[in-house]
Amino acid sequence: MSGQRIRVAVIYGGRSNEHGVSVVSAGSVMSALDPEKYEVIPVGITRHGGWVLTEVDPEKLQVTGRTLPEVDTGSAVVFPGDPTAGRLVVLEPGSGVRVLDGVDVVFPVLHGRFGEDGTIQGLLEMAGVPYVGPGVLASAVAMDKEFAKKLLRAEGLPVGDYLVLRHGDPVSAVDLAALGLPVFVKPARSGSSVGITKVRQPADLPYAVVEALRHDDKVLVEAAVAGREVECGVLEGEDGRPMASVPAEIRLVGDHDWYDFEAKYLDDACEFDVPANLPAEVTQRIRDFACRAFTALDCAGLARVDFFVGPAGNVLVNEVNTMPGFTPISMFPRMWAATGVDYPQLVDRLITAALRRAAG
Repeated sequence: MSGQRIRVAVIYGGRSNEHGVSVVSAGSVMSALDPEKYEVIPVGITRHGGWVLTEVDPEKLQVTGRTLPEVDTGSAVVFPGDPTAGRLVVLEPGSGVRVLDGVDVVFPVLHGRFGEDGTIQGLLEMAGVPYVGPGVLASAVAMDKEFAKKLLRAEGLPVGDYLVLRHGDPVSAVDLAALGLPVFVKPARSGSSVGITKVRQPADLPYAVVEALRHDDKVLVEAAVAGREVECGVLEGEDGRPMASVPAEIRLVGDHDWYDFEAKYLDDACEFDVPANLPAEVTQRIRDFACRAFTALDCAGLARVDFFVGPAGNVLVNEVNTMPGFTPISMFPRMWAATGVDYPQLVDRLITAALRRAAG
């Protein structure tokens, strides 16, 4: 380790449309890291992809009104992919190059593309630096909802009906008679409900596809599922096997009729039951499915698995998130707190697991 404290590079922001959510998550993570045990190196990535060394000031990384924070200033920094370097290089105007001491572990608090999709994981593998969360394959597959669903089905896990449109495919290829209405049209590789449209009538489908294509060149059209929205957190245990948290239910209030971006982060339009009020056998099925999904996608470290629970207690897996939100209202830390692992313990366990697993 670097000196007596573990040096943690918290990387956040990024080029995806979930930039602001990532910044808020990073602020919460940095607040939870014990300063006597960890030395934090905050590295922000701007919306244009520039890496900058920022300040350890979680107060600046919070939602203000309805505005999410952004990474926009700091000294330029480079993270070499050379495994013999293991350090950050700071480029300071007028002062030349300054090399920081080695980084022991990276906490990539990045949501969406260019962060949660295997790209930064590949860079860290090349650099030989341990990092929190799943590796390249699991990160890439979980981000791509088409292939995640294929692997979940191969594992025998139930998923909802869907079809895929690739760039150039005609909208007429969507068989609404088979899927039924409403349907949800979404980018195949995105999160935080960005770019998603709920389509209630056929005439609205072309617009919804165009909106999704603004964020990705592949689109999923999913049949709506009548049921409760339930989530479950998964952590890698000391023996490497997954362990599941108590599940939680998200209930919408107010004018929102589905869990869109505004409902999640801006409008205070949700109520949460942690743990979810479910029959014991349904709860156990969800926790079992969550661990099986974690293994099916070859995850490591952590994941949040999202479900639909039907009126008869039937359970469908919706998707797997390999770097779920870590904001103050995010479900992943709240579920683990209800399971007996508070926020500081949670980030400590994640870093410990990363160091135990190492890179490569």
